[in-house]
Amino acid sequence: MTTTPLDRTPSTGTATSSGGLTPAGTLRARAARDHLWGHFTRQSAWEHSVPVITRGEGCWIYDDAGKRYFDGLAGLFTVQAGHGRRELAEAAAKQAGELAFFPLWSYATPPAIDLAERLASYTPGDLDRVFFTTGGGEAVETAWKLAKNHFKLVGKPLKTKVISRSVAYHGTPQGALAITGIPAAKAVFEPLVPGGFRVPNTNAYRAPEHLRDDPEAFGRWAADRIEEAIEFEGPETVAAVFLEPVQNSGGCFPPPPGYFQRVREICDRHDVLLVSDEVICAFGRIGSMFACTDLGYTPDIITCAKGMTSGYSPIGACIASERVYEPFAQGHTSFAHGYTFGGHPVSAAVAMANLDLFEREGLNAHVHEKAPAFRATLEKLLDLPIVGDVRGEGFFYGIELVKDKATRETFTGEEAERLLRGFLSAALFEAGLYCRADDRGDPVIQLSPPLIADQADFDLIEATLRDVLTRAWSLL
Repeated sequence: MTTTPLDRTPSTGTATSSGGLTPAGTLRARAARDHLWGHFTRQSAWEHSVPVITRGEGCWIYDDAGKRYFDGLAGLFTVQAGHGRRELAEAAAKQAGELAFFPLWSYATPPAIDLAERLASYTPGDLDRVFFTTGGGEAVETAWKLAKNHFKLVGKPLKTKVISRSVAYHGTPQGALAITGIPAAKAVFEPLVPGGFRVPNTNAYRAPEHLRDDPEAFGRWAADRIEEAIEFEGPETVAAVFLEPVQNSGGCFPPPPGYFQRVREICDRHDVLLVSDEVICAFGRIGSMFACTDLGYTPDIITCAKGMTSGYSPIGACIASERVYEPFAQGHTSFAHGYTFGGHPVSAAVAMANLDLFEREGLNAHVHEKAPAFRATLEKLLDLPIVGDVRGEGFFYGIELVKDKATRETFTGEEAERLLRGFLSAALFEAGLYCRADDRGDPVIQLSPPLIADQADFDLIEATLRDVLTRAWSLL
């Protein structure tokens, strides 16, 4: 597939020195340590070094010393079209020169109108109503508020609770965090918004032994746990079920066959809204514009963000069905919720240009075509004693690391700390691969390259991982 004007060759441009100065005349490394607060970052690590990424081209990023790294995470599951896409920057500049900002509070702008119409054209069923946010966590927060508000308007005010899965990540706002299923991510912020309840996820590698060799039976078992939770809490109190098409945290858990179809039946039976949290999985990450299309189910609400602009400008959305929207279309009713920068005209214009690029270059078709090769290349790593499982869909994969392959024994917390933070994270980056070594659940390495990646890139990822993981095993 053509990636022009992007290329995969190192740039010969002059690199910015790590000792470069800020406009105030401070060494950048010192200014970062003194003033910049990293997200999900151990600030003490910055006392030793601050990785500074200065630019990107195609599937590659460059640091302030000029060294290049393969972007195996698409920034953060975001840069679908690759780095350095000048047309996306030009779309932002053009829109900013015409109308840089105006809110959607009782008014509309042409970019927001055009983007809402376009997103609705990609969704399954009648998910035609687009509520813009500035990111994924806000989209999830919006979806929960919308679900509660919807049921109050239709005379079911007790339906406020939500069901989500163990180890699932749904965002950092207080409501989204309550939906998140990672205890360690929530403990320091408690008490949270009440009403979030957890069920088992679809990690087939860690499924009950009697279900490991029967994916359909495992899917039924996992879906039935959702119905069990709804019935235990009382269907009259449950508003929504929040599920990612492929669960991110824990290392890319794909759904077993029939899982989402059974969940859809359960939600319909109990009048519970099904929310497809596609903040990561939408816009080609699994293949289609929306992953629920690939997996064959129609939700009531879709949340999305990240890849909508390929990360070139922040935006998110909560997309609702006509059924969910209908009570808000009557009389004096409104959804008393919003964000200053929701549907920002510059971000909306960039999203339109990004989706033009998707269609012009056939990025969705490229993922569908190349995904089997990506899987097959990564599965070569299964011959390593430290690799227990390779799983995922599309261009979104997790590699689970184990201490004993035969028994599937995982690492202790202390061992995982030494493995992931003490060695793998730094070693992979030093080897020229930016990806995620994660311990939210069992230890995994996550991969999510830009959607323009091809076989040469897959081979590079596999070779780099093979070398670093072999060294990691020798150190255990």
